[in-house]
Amino acid sequence: MVLPLLLVIPLLSFSNQIYGVFQGEIYTNLKLIIQVLIIVFTMAIAIQSYLVFSHLLSNQTLYIGNVFFILALLELVSLFFSHNHSIRWAFMEDTLHILIRFYLSLGFLFIILYPKKQLTMKHRILSYSGSLLFVIASILLVYISPKLLPVQWIDHIDNIVHLFSIVLQLITINIISRFLKKMPKRSMWLISAAISLIVSDTFFIISQDTHAIWDFSALIYQFLAFYFFLKAIYYTSVEKPFQQLLKIKKDLEQSQRELQFQAYHDDITLLPNEHLLLKTLKEKLHENGHQKAVIAIEIDRFAAIRSSIGISHSNKMMKLVAERIQTILPPHYFATKLQEGQFVIYINHVKTIEELLQFCLNLKSAMKKPLQVQLFSLNGNLNMGIALQEEKWTGEELLMHSQLAMRESRQIPQRFLFYKPYMSKGIAERILLEQDLHNALANNEFYLDYQPQVNLKSGAIESVEALVRWQHPNRGFVSPEIFIPIAEECGLIIPLGKWILETACQQAKQWEEQGLPPIKVAVNLSLGQLFQQDLVEMVGEILQRSKLDAHYLQLEITESMTMNIDQMTQLLHELKALGIQIAVDDFGTGYSSLSYLKDFPIDCLKIDRTFVRNVQHNPNDEALVSMIISMAKHLRLKVVAEGIEEVEQLSFLMEGGCDYIQGYLFSRPISPQQISETFHDLHHHVDEVLTQLQYKEHYSM
Repeated sequence: MVLPLLLVIPLLSFSNQIYGVFQGEIYTNLKLIIQVLIIVFTMAIAIQSYLVFSHLLSNQTLYIGNVFFILALLELVSLFFSHNHSIRWAFMEDTLHILIRFYLSLGFLFIILYPKKQLTMKHRILSYSGSLLFVIASILLVYISPKLLPVQWIDHIDNIVHLFSIVLQLITINIISRFLKKMPKRSMWLISAAISLIVSDTFFIISQDTHAIWDFSALIYQFLAFYFFLKAIYYTSVEKPFQQLLKIKKDLEQSQRELQFQAYHDDITLLPNEHLLLKTLKEKLHENGHQKAVIAIEIDRFAAIRSSIGISHSNKMMKLVAERIQTILPPHYFATKLQEGQFVIYINHVKTIEELLQFCLNLKSAMKKPLQVQLFSLNGNLNMGIALQEEKWTGEELLMHSQLAMRESRQIPQRFLFYKPYMSKGIAERILLEQDLHNALANNEFYLDYQPQVNLKSGAIESVEALVRWQHPNRGFVSPEIFIPIAEECGLIIPLGKWILETACQQAKQWEEQGLPPIKVAVNLSLGQLFQQDLVEMVGEILQRSKLDAHYLQLEITESMTMNIDQMTQLLHELKALGIQIAVDDFGTGYSSLSYLKDFPIDCLKIDRTFVRNVQHNPNDEALVSMIISMAKHLRLKVVAEGIEEVEQLSFLMEGGCDYIQGYLFSRPISPQQISETFHDLHHHVDEVLTQLQYKEHYSM
């Protein structure tokens, strides 16, 4: 845009010298060349717009083509008459020049101001046909112009048209400048064309002779203007679409890379996924003859945690675990993440068995620190299974064997195991049992038995423990020791736990309505329920629906659940605020510090049956039980002893000051109907046992 204006300076300063160089035939030939180039450029613009319209179908593209088609034809006719030396046709060149300048300025402004819209292909034929007729009409108008206007007026009209053109170009520049930010490149080309036309019109006004340097310079600037027009149209119809095509191609390639990454990587941890793992195993498992291995890793009870804290929080937990795995991962270990929340590590070259064991120990050490997810401080205990490749195994079999070993590792303190053939036995049975478990709750296959708890001071049955049972339609009775761990693993413990709690509360209220003395019901909470975000609200709603006094509900937690003291303290205080009682079940078998006893709002400790079983034969068990009872008394906590089957066990506990007894010595777990029907018989049996014990004590004295 600046360069054409700079060319004006030498033209103004050295016009005579420049004209002196271009005289005679040289000047005539140069002028002819410029006129021919103008015709070529205008026709090029018309043809290009004609061709591009079939793709864009834009009215602006069509109208640009038509305007320059008209200009090209008129310039061609003008060139013919400018080199026809007949005086008869001399006026035609000047009149055509006036029309060309008038059409160009009006057409340029019209195209910019006319709103954009889509047209059809038939408009192209009609418009170019109309333009051809318009050119013919214009030539006829020029032919008859001497009859309408005196010849001496042509010069005045020519100057007026040029001035009018300058005004229109200034208006055009003002309009185009508004689109500079939106379409900078196209706008600059069009503004450059308008400026060149202004300079051209100015030189035409200055020129008094068609053979003067100003007239020649005006033609050069007109040529520049058409060049800029062509550049603008080329940019809009060719260069910009091509750039957009390149951008689309680049975006498509980027999308393909992203899709490929997503296809072979987990979207949460960004680790390679199961597809890439199986692909790697297929390609590398039997190459180079080195020993291969797979380590399957899972977060202990992850399904229960996930159903309790929600998907977003469990995903963050999974991401934190992945980060810790990656921090200790050796360079030649390939870590992946499976869909079911498991991690799998493939080792392409196992040098020694010890290195696999050391990695598992390092991973256990890395997971000792709790995982902080929002307000939750979660324990990231991992179960690990290791499978060493055998020649006949496929990649899928190697992976499956590592997962079997991982499942078996849940049962041992070390939490990691090597695969052994016996682990494959019974896996199909476990899978079928898990499928049946999903339908058991809906089919009312669960029921509750209740084991009475006897107050040793009053001899009364004041409370019972609710124990869930499963009567499978085909398998018969399924032990809780079998189905409870499966329910925790697959996340069913949450709905099952809610059903147990609601059923037990309703039953306690029903006994009260039947005329029995108020009976407190004890219900075990699972680890998954403790992470349940709405646990407190759920307990409150169940108490409200069942209309049971909160004092007659006791929730039992295991000692291993108390490791996260900060979170548990807040939760238990919220539960305690409802009016319920809190007990620690299986006391003495957990792994945590006893410091929680002073922080938790606990009402009762339950001594595990493993301590009571041999209390009369094992001095260590006797000492531990005595210590637990003594500690509870000092902390003003009640003590319940489980698993009492012999009178000698009862005698020892009574002497030690135990508050409640629960065991087969008084009653097995029985149905709620049996509680209702035999309540007095149960008390009579309790009296007999206690009387017999007192008689033995007196006799020994």
